[in-house]
Amino acid sequence: MQTTGLILAGGRGMRMGQVDKGLQRLQGKAMVAHVLQRLTPQVDRVLINANQNLPSYAAFGVPVYADQLSGYAGPLAGLQTGLMQCSTPFLVSAPCDSPFLPLDLVARLHAGLAASAAEIAVACTGPASQRQAQPVFCLVSTSLLPHLTHYLESGGRKFDGWYATLKVAQVHFIDDEAFRNINTINELQQFQ
Repeated sequence: MQTTGLILAGGRGMRMGQVDKGLQRLQGKAMVAHVLQRLTPQVDRVLINANQNLPSYAAFGVPVYADQLSGYAGPLAGLQTGLMQCSTPFLVSAPCDSPFLPLDLVARLHAGLAASAAEIAVACTGPASQRQAQPVFCLVSTSLLPHLTHYLESGGRKFDGWYATLKVAQVHFIDDEAFRNINTINELQQFQ
């Protein structure tokens, strides 16, 4: 399946002291570089969604696009921007602060989407009795762009609110740590 990868780096990094999380160094390189390294082999091309430090992100050699919506409208606004720029039938998203994402993320999400005849596939973790969606790790058809745009224009900002209007395939991953996101300076230091 032809798929574009989208790295979401459009936030303000509030929990990390208002720094650009994707550009923070982890084990000698920017967190976004870790995500790029793990996602690139799984997709046909990669885009980055960022709302600040665009030249720094462009230095990683992939196209960088700012949100079409103003005012830091959240990761769904980044997903909308990615869908607007996507030239493949599918888009998979991952946040810039999750440097350990699974190397089989895209293949597994595609398999889940096909098996469920769903409109969107979302990664989830945890035991069956306590499944936890990892909503920013999702695979969507580019045909959902008008639907997402309508949701955003209606004031919607939450992934789970948008998902509630769609047929969703939850794809279970055993390794919770693969979806760990690094939100604070302490967490960043912990993984050095």
